[in-house]
Amino acid sequence: MSKNIVWHQASISKEDRRQKNNHHSCILWFTGLSASGKSTIANEVAKALFHLNVQQYVLDGDNIRHGLNKDLGFTDYDRTENIRRIGEVAKLFVDNGQIVLTAFISPFIADRNIVRSLVEQNEFFEVYVECSVETCESRDPKGLYKKAKNGEIQNFTGISSPYEAPINPEITLNTDKQSVQECVETILQFLKSKNYIG
Repeated sequence: MSKNIVWHQASISKEDRRQKNNHHSCILWFTGLSASGKSTIANEVAKALFHLNVQQYVLDGDNIRHGLNKDLGFTDYDRTENIRRIGEVAKLFVDNGQIVLTAFISPFIADRNIVRSLVEQNEFFEVYVECSVETCESRDPKGLYKKAKNGEIQNFTGISSPYEAPINPEITLNTDKQSVQECVETILQFLKSKNYIG
């Protein structure tokens, strides 16, 4: 990193943006196995927030790998760098006064904790989308589990690469048992209980 870089203070503060938006800003970090329901739930929560006039945006794992992180693979190093970059982008959304919903497998506890450390207390909420490998495999909308078991995909989380489940997530959604709408309602009630949204 160059030593000739100086942080430029913004003319509009995070608090100013929150006040204008009439809601708090934070990261809802959805983590879980592939096909557990992360993206589906995150997008449904975003839709519900949109209808409540809450400024929000979804950062989805596959979508980000089409652009910002298209140079990264799926080695442990690349996965860590993938999450680091997303954490920095998510922090910008928080500074902009928005609720950002991130849907990434993010298999390593240490990587998720690094993102938590980037923002202030009560600005990062880990949402564990808990789902058995068997259920995820039976859904398998992209056919990835089948390819992983056939050896066509290396370093596939849950098959040939480990997933470290959250130890103390702020929210746990069990998509083996809960419907998408029940999961959405759980998230909304959590945000309301903290007075982050009206």
